[in-house]
Amino acid sequence: MANPVTSLKIPVELKKRVAAVIEGTDQSPHAFMVEAIERQTNLAEKRRQFHAEADAAAHDLLSTGMGYDGDEVHAYMRARAQGKKARRPKAKAWRS
Repeated sequence: MANPVTSLKIPVELKKRVAAVIEGTDQSPHAFMVEAIERQTNLAEKRRQFHAEADAAAHDLLSTGMGYDGDEVHAYMRARAQGKKARRPKAKAWRS
C-alpha cells in the first residue's frame, strides 16, 4: 500500500537550514523531515504516557493515602547505584 501524500509548507529559512544540514550526506530533505517528524511524534507519545502514569499515581496516592518517604527512596537508589544491597522503602500512610 502506498503512503498517502501530504503537503508541508515550511519557511524558506528552515528549508535552507535543512539543506545545509543534509549537505554531504546521502539523506534527502524529505527523508530528513520524515525522520524529524517521527522523532517528535515519539517524544510526544512518551510525554503523553508519562503524564497518564503520573495522573494514575496521583490518583492512587490520594485514594489510598499511602506514599513513600523521598529521603528513603533516594538513599535506596543511591545504594543500589553503588552496587550495595539495600532494603526497599515501605509505603507509609501520609495522612492523619
